[in-house]
Amino acid sequence: MHAVIEDGKKRMAGALSSLAKEFARLRTGRASVSLIEPIMADYYGTPTAISQIASLSVPDARTITIQPWDKAAFGAVEKAILKSDLGLNPVNDGKMIRISIPPLTEERRKDLVKVAKKFTEEAKVAVRNVRRDLNELLKKLHKDKDITEDEQRRLTEDVQKLTDETIKKCDEIFAAKEKDILEL
Repeated sequence: MHAVIEDGKKRMAGALSSLAKEFARLRTGRASVSLIEPIMADYYGTPTAISQIASLSVPDARTITIQPWDKAAFGAVEKAILKSDLGLNPVNDGKMIRISIPPLTEERRKDLVKVAKKFTEEAKVAVRNVRRDLNELLKKLHKDKDITEDEQRRLTEDVQKLTDETIKKCDEIFAAKEKDILEL
């Protein structure tokens, strides 16, 4: 029975980490290498993550620098960044590629908050789906006489507490991200 709760904890933690990954890719006015890490560059005919063919750094709050290890990769990295839907303009000086992160407009900030809210709702739905699966499993265990009605009720309450805690964490993560996005 503890295995049921542990499984639920793992699956709900997965929803939280997925939300955190989505938020890391959501652009705020601050530079972060997580913005460009998922971008794939065509490196010698193979789609390769930029982080695998170059060193990435953030020298200040508004700049990302990319230093490809191979001179031949400069063009591919630049093209990949331009093709991404991030709206970033790389500047190649021959030694490294610099990306300036422009300040966000008020309208763009509000759009980003809406996107963050959508990601949060998706995470909450995933958590509720885990709750539903666990409750169905508990009903099945009770029906098969593997657990008593009291055990089922207690475990259902535990699952609900776990769900409430996880949804609260989703809301806290969203509130922090919203503050980060709206910060000037």
